[in-house]
Amino acid sequence: MNKLIIIPIFIVSVVVIISSLLVYDTPPEPKPIYDSGFTYYDIEKIQDSLTKQNIFVSAPAPITDHTIGQYCTFFENGLPHTVEYCTTTAVLDSEGIPLGNINLGGDIQSPIMAVANIETKTLNSNPDEISAIFETMIKNLVCDCWEEKSADYPSITAWLESAQKFYSDSDGRNIKSKIDNLNGYEIILEITSKENSVLQTLVVLK
Repeated sequence: MNKLIIIPIFIVSVVVIISSLLVYDTPPEPKPIYDSGFTYYDIEKIQDSLTKQNIFVSAPAPITDHTIGQYCTFFENGLPHTVEYCTTTAVLDSEGIPLGNINLGGDIQSPIMAVANIETKTLNSNPDEISAIFETMIKNLVCDCWEEKSADYPSITAWLESAQKFYSDSDGRNIKSKIDNLNGYEIILEITSKENSVLQTLVVLK
């Protein structure tokens, strides 16, 4: 009688232990990309940092019409993608002259991308401001870890200068330089020739 009672209990115990092990061995589901990384509120960190460098960034304004594609578009596998929600800010230099804008886009709760569009007369115009804007974005939205994690370039400035030199050496041909997987992010710099100006675009993608 005792054996008949003990055996089922032993079997149940083994099943419970195996079930527990299976539960604990199951890897956790990855967090949705929109729920991680930088947020729309991080524009305030960028504003504060750039103000100390005499660069003014306006309060963000949502884009609610068909022009959203002009402010928040990114390319994946060569195809353009737009987002459902996008905010934009105006960027001015120390004399109040417009330099461009900084945009964040994704869904209404969280961004998946950040874009800085800086347009100047020549590539050599406002070099300190452009470097400050791009470096501030990377440090605040990605990490302050470039020197530790980027093997190709010793600093953000070195990367920017290398891309700008390549643009100059190629007689103004449009170029794109990409840093893959810096702290889990993709960072892209594009330099594009306009009729009477040069557009430098920094894109940060989760």
